[in-house]
Amino acid sequence: MKIIMLSAMYENGGNTTHRMLDGHPNLFVYPFESQVGTGAGNDFLTSYVPIRYRWPEFPADVSPAQAYEMFWDEELKTLLRVPGRSKFKDCGLKMNEKARIAAFVKACKGKPLNRATFVNAYFESTFESWTNVRRTGQEKYYVGYNPVQLFDTDKILSDFPDGHVIHVARNPWSGYSDTSKRPFPLGIKRYSWTWNLCQHMALTYQAKYPKNFHLVRFEDLVADPKKTMTALLKRLGLPMAKECLAPSFNAVKLEQVYPWGTIRIPTPGANLATANELNAAQKKEIRTETSVMLPLLGYDKFL
Repeated sequence: MKIIMLSAMYENGGNTTHRMLDGHPNLFVYPFESQVGTGAGNDFLTSYVPIRYRWPEFPADVSPAQAYEMFWDEELKTLLRVPGRSKFKDCGLKMNEKARIAAFVKACKGKPLNRATFVNAYFESTFESWTNVRRTGQEKYYVGYNPVQLFDTDKILSDFPDGHVIHVARNPWSGYSDTSKRPFPLGIKRYSWTWNLCQHMALTYQAKYPKNFHLVRFEDLVADPKKTMTALLKRLGLPMAKECLAPSFNAVKLEQVYPWGTIRIPTPGANLATANELNAAQKKEIRTETSVMLPLLGYDKFL
């Protein structure tokens, strides 16, 4: 199995794209945010983005069982350990965590205990222990999703040279409007500058890894899902599948993306309406703070 990691700035359509990939017969798609980060992964970006959204690091003497516990994996571990407190308590996923841990340890047996082995075991054990996951027998890739995962593209493709990173971009007005609905949102300047850095790095990695890094605009995805998904899947070496035309969970179509993401209805009209929830001063400040990146992503004329 190969690895595909999906990335997006906060509220930029990463969950929507993740759910649209869900039904493809050649993909095992992680049920929620993958959150593969560990506490051992501190670096210069630690104060900028959450550690749970980074590529993991491990001490030299860590055992497989210890490595399993180090993965942040808040959304799935919460469902497994305290299901009543999970926003996904009604999703229908069936998994026993003891079986998952045993599968993780088994997946590491006889292999070097390094980052690539542990990440592979993380995904392998999830789908080994997910008892009611839809299986086709044609799966080729594990698909994970973390917001801002693209910051670790070099590490991901070093561990998995035949893997892929997909980054989803969305105009910053709609993204900020949606993220401001959260209980603890980023301020408008902090959001704008994190958006800038994400898109700058996406364009850089697209040039650096033209066969393995893929940039997708949310606006293109919702305007023409078939065209956008067909082109993306072709770059991944996969055929188009009709199941990828709408969000789903475990191959069951979702009427709305929430609670997987703040974006509920992924349509061009809803996207524009979300941006227009901002007042004139907010729109102007975002345009000022993101003025260099806007034309590079085709967003200078969005509003």
